[in-house]
Amino acid sequence: MPPLATSGPMQAVDPTAQRAFAINLDDSIYGNFAEIGAGQEVARWFFAVGGAAGTVAKSISAYDMTVSDAIYGKTQRYVSRERIEQMLDHEYDLLRERLDSVRGDRTRFFVFADTAAARSFKGGNECHGWLGLRFQHAVRAPTSDILLHVRMLDGTNALQQEAVGRLGVNLIHAAFYHWQDPRALIESLLDAIGRERLEIDWIHMRGPAFGGIDNRLLSLHLVRIGFTPALLFDVDGTPLLASESIRKTRVLVERGRFAPVTKLNLEMMDRARACFEAEPAQPAPQSAAAPTGKPGEIREIMEITMNNLRDRGTAEDADFLARVDLLSAAGKMVLVTDIGAFHTLGEYLADRHVEQTGLVLGVPLLRELFNESHYQHLDGGILEAFGRLFTHRVRLYVHPTRDMLDGRVITADTVTVAPHLTHLLEHLRVNGLIRGLPCDESALRTYSSEEVRSLICSGDPFWKELVAPEVAAHIEQNGYFGARCPT
Repeated sequence: MPPLATSGPMQAVDPTAQRAFAINLDDSIYGNFAEIGAGQEVARWFFAVGGAAGTVAKSISAYDMTVSDAIYGKTQRYVSRERIEQMLDHEYDLLRERLDSVRGDRTRFFVFADTAAARSFKGGNECHGWLGLRFQHAVRAPTSDILLHVRMLDGTNALQQEAVGRLGVNLIHAAFYHWQDPRALIESLLDAIGRERLEIDWIHMRGPAFGGIDNRLLSLHLVRIGFTPALLFDVDGTPLLASESIRKTRVLVERGRFAPVTKLNLEMMDRARACFEAEPAQPAPQSAAAPTGKPGEIREIMEITMNNLRDRGTAEDADFLARVDLLSAAGKMVLVTDIGAFHTLGEYLADRHVEQTGLVLGVPLLRELFNESHYQHLDGGILEAFGRLFTHRVRLYVHPTRDMLDGRVITADTVTVAPHLTHLLEHLRVNGLIRGLPCDESALRTYSSEEVRSLICSGDPFWKELVAPEVAAHIEQNGYFGARCPT
């Protein structure tokens, strides 16, 4: 049973219990609970604190797959967004059918649903879950939905279930009491749980309670407040669940500011892809979960770190949307992360069961990778960082650059590092972990997105020569970065 109080001189009431009790005492809130798998704990909070008759119309646990299918219909995966949608549709239709005429003029109805897979007896399975809430923010109002996905990080089944139980209570409470401020709603979801126990890596809000909400900005907020290290956006800018969208695919990732994305950025990706495709795939260890992408399929991803979003002081929403919009115009997926170190990025992708990773970078960034000051916090220093990076089927694809002083072309084969690290660099080259990208040295130009942005802001039309035509059109049409539309 969930604890109602903690020991100590003040006998503080558990905040999750407080929230469940507050909902039980609100005569206007009434609805159904439907829970599958590890998510059996949410309704228990409302029964345990007392007064559940004021909130719970029905609680159902369709644990058996055959029973679940009989109620909600067939599905390929039981822990999935599809199943959550089926549960919400079915349960809300029943709720309104049975109770609308009796109490619809004084009740804000809701249905809470979850389906989760906690740590199994044998271990080794993916521990994650989907939660959904369909609710009326006002009496007789059309319904609104909140859907979210979580990764469970606790080491035991019992702790994972307990964390999901608290999250469910927080979600219901936040929806009814903070729907007018979606960011505050999100920020309250891990109260009395902690970021070390759950990672919320995807969220979607829809309906009249959330009119005008941009789910891309809500996803960015998850990264900004540390609820997840990264969010993936599709080529059309739609937020994706990375653990599904890139599972068992091969990914090429280019890091940068992309404000705006330049022709050079796109050329680097094109050249890296040609090399990547020519190499045999290295299958990742088998996983029980089904992939979304085709095995071996290559996904091109442009990564923007929060540090790059903050390069002008703050991670402004408009600036973020402009970058995503322009990368979408160029046909690229976008990964927004709060990941600094390359080895941490490699581990993030490995945790999402990527088959093989290619990191696309220029010579200046390769030099920076050999800056030992970045690894002072690691016991093994640069050797530990590189070991953690390259054990995850990672290769670096390095684009040449031109020396700013003498105009000399520097490639992955000619770049130099500190003398005591030369053998490490050569080891990575010889073993094919660092690959140079081919380039016509006579036509090589190096320029940054910052330089292009300065040209845009100054009104110099030469900037159009440095970005793809579709990117230039979007910049002019939307006035990004102070662009002057043609008269």
